[in-house]
Amino acid sequence: MNRPDTITLTGITAIGYHGVFGHEKRDGQPFVVDAVLHTDVSAAAATDDLAKTADYGAVAETIAGLIRGKSFDLIETLAVRTAEAILAGFPVISAVEVRVHKPKAPIQVPFGDVEINVFRSRT
Repeated sequence: MNRPDTITLTGITAIGYHGVFGHEKRDGQPFVVDAVLHTDVSAAAATDDLAKTADYGAVAETIAGLIRGKSFDLIETLAVRTAEAILAGFPVISAVEVRVHKPKAPIQVPFGDVEINVFRSRT
């Protein structure tokens, strides 16, 4: 079986209100999402037709909307809901990897980033 084509979006950033602490839900903080969209781009490349591929601009808007939207306690929930929304909204995408970064997580020791990575597919 051939390896699927991918489209990668990195660094989609928005202020979200996710976290278990009251100040996280009240004040918000930046969340950064990367997504790898697994899709066959052959038909789009052959016809040069956007309708036959994943509209990554629309995917980015979906991701940003989820970051800014409903508050979740866990970034795990945000990651899974984002993957589910991408698969539900973009039928040409067969699988998706979503990585959510929480660079300002309330951790009391020096750190570079906190991230969760999920993979979801239609099969």
